[in-house]
Amino acid sequence: MSPDSLATIDWKDISSRLDEDGWAVIPGLLNEAACQSLSTVYDDDAGFRSRVIMARHGFGRGEYRYFSYPLPSLVMTLREKIYPFLVPTANRWMERMGLTHRFPADHQTFLARCHAAGQARPTPLLLRYGPGDYNCLHQDLYGEHVFPIQLAVLLSCPDRDFTGGEFVLTEQRPRMQSRVDVVPLRQGDGVLFAVNQRPKTGTRGSYRVTLRHGVSRIRTGFRHTLGVIFHDAA
Repeated sequence: MSPDSLATIDWKDISSRLDEDGWAVIPGLLNEAACQSLSTVYDDDAGFRSRVIMARHGFGRGEYRYFSYPLPSLVMTLREKIYPFLVPTANRWMERMGLTHRFPADHQTFLARCHAAGQARPTPLLLRYGPGDYNCLHQDLYGEHVFPIQLAVLLSCPDRDFTGGEFVLTEQRPRMQSRVDVVPLRQGDGVLFAVNQRPKTGTRGSYRVTLRHGVSRIRTGFRHTLGVIFHDAA
């Protein structure tokens, strides 16, 4: 993955799929070598600010670690270089939902806004699941300033490194039951998805739907994931 290769992605199609479904897959965002390199970092205490055991907090089973600043170069590149491609969709969503908030064109300016509001802790993270582990449906909000789209990259290979462990999204529509999507991912695929709410077109214009995401139970093996949230935490 390089900044040049990001420019070759069909971002117009990505934007259309985000509008339609609330999520969009970027096939082969990272190659196998990059996936393996990030996965092996998990057991190295250097470079992380905290470790969370999910069961202690009722989040599910498994664990994850938040990176500290400075971020690994690959993670920093993903965060800084993908953000500008998402800003037009994010600002369009704000307008359609009747919200006045708008996002700046570059990520550093947005982070400065977060840090000025006391959201200064980095949020990119690595997650590790083993047999029987899972992640409950949730949202990664972290503070007042929330960029409405985030990224997850599957670092492990399904059916080789693990079985089970599907990435799951639910969409709660007003006065209706939730819709569930199981997102098919291969090693190195990235999935962009709504953090919290997104607009949806109805017969009377746009209305808001709420999304949550999680991971189904791991049956065998170990699953590693990179999470890239574009806002920082309070």
